[in-house]
Amino acid sequence: MATLIRTTLVKFSPQGGKIAGCTVVQNRTIMGKTFRETLGPRPPKPPPFDYENKCYGWLRSIVDRTTHRFDENSKVVVVEGPVAAGKTKFAASLAEDLGMKHFPEANMDIHYVRPNGIDIRMFDKDIPEDTRTFDHVNFNLSPNHRLAGNFQIMMYIARYSQYIDALAHLLNTGQGVVLERSPYSDFVFLEAMVSQNYISKGVKSVYYELRANTIEDLMRPHLVIYLDVPVDKVQEAIKKRCLKHEAEGKALTKPFLNEIEHQYKNKYLRDISTHAELLVYDWSGGGDVEVVVEDIERLNFEQYTHREEPKMKDWRLPREMEWADKRMLYTNYKNYLMNLFNIPRYDVPELITDADDGYKRDKVIYDHPAFHFIEGYGKNDAGQLFKNKLPKYTEYI
Repeated sequence: MATLIRTTLVKFSPQGGKIAGCTVVQNRTIMGKTFRETLGPRPPKPPPFDYENKCYGWLRSIVDRTTHRFDENSKVVVVEGPVAAGKTKFAASLAEDLGMKHFPEANMDIHYVRPNGIDIRMFDKDIPEDTRTFDHVNFNLSPNHRLAGNFQIMMYIARYSQYIDALAHLLNTGQGVVLERSPYSDFVFLEAMVSQNYISKGVKSVYYELRANTIEDLMRPHLVIYLDVPVDKVQEAIKKRCLKHEAEGKALTKPFLNEIEHQYKNKYLRDISTHAELLVYDWSGGGDVEVVVEDIERLNFEQYTHREEPKMKDWRLPREMEWADKRMLYTNYKNYLMNLFNIPRYDVPELITDADDGYKRDKVIYDHPAFHFIEGYGKNDAGQLFKNKLPKYTEYI
């Protein structure tokens, strides 16, 4: 059974929300499935906006208000924890109970699986070594590889991209989201890699420059849940799940895992708790999602109303137009946010690809028939005569 280690102290009814025999609608807190069922049918909300295919402009914002879709569960929840802590199963179960959308942990598929479904890892055997793909499997097997630094920067970009998608989903549908890790916590892995000399201080310098240029454009989560598992238990869990690249790899050493734990507890959780609510559980032997939901239901997310109060500051927008501006940003201009990563740095050799090698790589990939046409405009795609714009998400990150 999981043990609650730390949470923000809030006031709540000792009768679990029932006062004088009446069910109290706690609009200021997240509500689990059981609580929502006791309330019966809810007032109708506007249908979800098709943000994946349509743009949200200022004219539409006049008749389609963002906050009209919000309810008490329109929140961003992030599940954090060490490797093999059981985050995926927990996050999926939590999202189901809370009626939220689950975003599995971001990975390198965001970069390597193109919109047409082709995984460019298939070309590795035909392109120069320094231009080949490098993901978590490669990192576990070869943590000191020249591409390890680029891998970690690309992982931050992947988490950043996914977080934008999560914010766009919430603002356009009103449905809350549950993510596994976020761009805010990604630095704990960078610091652990630097501590073990897997990557250079030059890579660290580039990483933090990119982070400083991008992170402020996001909205921080409402709630962070940390599943705490001691390093010895983490190593046992890694052995138990028997993934070849972890069992035979050289990356997940005890010092590396210790540094991840140190960065989480002494830096990330301390910093994020100034804005978000924080729940920390001893998850050594797993835990019960229903118990966590009960703890979440006791949190009052709207008690922080003072203008200078740092908690929930990102979500205290006083005017509807400000909500519309945020929604437009994440719905229409994701490509502009991703372009913030285009900072020229030529002083870190392991992050630079030789021009001739880069040409050979691109030639191999784009000579493949699948890349002769933009998505939706191939030889077998119908309706091209009446198409007047590209699919909304066609950029390659």
